[in-house]
Amino acid sequence: MVVEVVVVVVVVVVVLEVVVIVVVEVVVVLLRITVIVIIFLVAVVAVLVVFFLVGVVVVVVVVVVVVVVVVAVVVFVVAVIVIGVVLVFSIK
Repeated sequence: MVVEVVVVVVVVVVVLEVVVIVVVEVVVVLLRITVIVIIFLVAVVAVLVVFFLVGVVVVVVVVVVVVVVVVAVVVFVVAVIVIGVVLVFSIK
């Protein structure tokens, strides 16, 4: 009777140890996966932020270039008109 109780206690303790080890390993693996997923998400967000900032910079640069080109064309047209008027009045 005592031997049977001891055997049952030993078996229960061994099973509990195995269960605890398995649970700890599963938790460690889940934590590693969670950390990897968090790092991946942070990297994705960082890339998206960089793309957004680069996109904003590109849009600003394009707008500035378009404004400069439009101003240059307007100045050129006005200069041609002024030179034409001056030449017409200087010939007369």
